[in-house]
Amino acid sequence: MSEALKLTAELRERAGKGASRELRRNGRVPAVIYGGKEEPTTIHLEEKALVKALMTGHFMNSIVMVDTGGKAIRTIPKDVALDPVKDRPIHVDFLRLAKGAKIVVNVPVVFVNEEDSPGLKKGGVLNVVRHELELNCDADKIPGEIEIDVTGKEVGDSIHISSVTLPDGAESAITDRDYTIATLVAPSALKRSEGEAGDGDDQTGEGMEAGETAATEQGPDADAAQEQEDKS
Repeated sequence: MSEALKLTAELRERAGKGASRELRRNGRVPAVIYGGKEEPTTIHLEEKALVKALMTGHFMNSIVMVDTGGKAIRTIPKDVALDPVKDRPIHVDFLRLAKGAKIVVNVPVVFVNEEDSPGLKKGGVLNVVRHELELNCDADKIPGEIEIDVTGKEVGDSIHISSVTLPDGAESAITDRDYTIATLVAPSALKRSEGEAGDGDDQTGEGMEAGETAATEQGPDADAAQEQEDKS
């Protein structure tokens, strides 16, 4: 599971755009903690500490303990607004977590044992449709990543959510279909060879772009457009 992060905050005495701009000029980032059947708590954080937390790469699916004057509030980040020009954080929304709460988070996938995939050994390409899984998790058991084993996978095989073993306390938030996570497609050379054998001089439209040699790369799948709807 993702390690809990800690941030120290101070309560905001004034609200409004003018007060927020003043905070940012002083190296602070306005934020709010809401949810948990309590009134929203307006706070501000040190920008440097927040940027450091963002740089961990798993900020958005980590428990964040926000210390507000000696009182630690258990939260999870829900949104980080960035300055469109300077790309600096300018506001953060935190969701207050009650004990035993379940939340929906996006957890990255990692493919393992690629050396044990016959299809990849032959030069096949792992076409990743989803780099993250939308999971409904216990708030205190958010996985840092989901490992997907490709041992024994051949060219033409697909990996669906039903074949993935999720950790205790986690389940797919999408339940209406067995969606595709990745497919193993043929290498460029093999596709070109098949095309030549089928119709002689048709050399176009076959395979992937020349020069692709990586065993794992991202690309569209036949149902990628439908899968993308779940992320919007």
